[in-house]
Amino acid sequence: MYKMFIFLISIILMTQSCQQQSVPKDSKYLSMVGDIAHDPKLDDPNFTLCDEKKTKQYHNLNEEMQYEGEKYALNNIFTTQYKPTGGVTDSGMIRIRFMVNCKGQTGRFRLISSGYDYKEKQFDKTITDQLMTITKSLKGWKILTDKTGPKDYYQYLIFKISDGQIKEILP
Repeated sequence: MYKMFIFLISIILMTQSCQQQSVPKDSKYLSMVGDIAHDPKLDDPNFTLCDEKKTKQYHNLNEEMQYEGEKYALNNIFTTQYKPTGGVTDSGMIRIRFMVNCKGQTGRFRLISSGYDYKEKQFDKTITDQLMTITKSLKGWKILTDKTGPKDYYQYLIFKISDGQIKEILP
């Protein structure tokens, strides 16, 4: 009888500790690490999400690149529009992360950069400005849907740069 009592108490405690806890509505924290909060100084006020709480992370998509023409089309756009700057020898990686809403529109762009040693690095502004401008101009992001309808999602592009030239675009 004693063992049964201990077993039942253990089960009750385990189920209580496994209950999902949500972030309170008045919390200063975002719901997921890496979420991009709206910043009125940086973001287009006309860009809206359909349901910010159900935004899909890029690693949850389990599909190909969500762009019309996929990676081939993106490579083509950057190859034709990006102009390497003379004399700039910056090398490393630049990541531009952003959100695609349920209408296929983009917003909340954020840029970080590092050297190939993964230490934070500032690139020449002529490089980062071009990459950001081209990325913001991309029209062709697919609308992601599931059983309940269109979804908002995160997307990113990583540019491998050598001597100021794009060598590869990931993912």
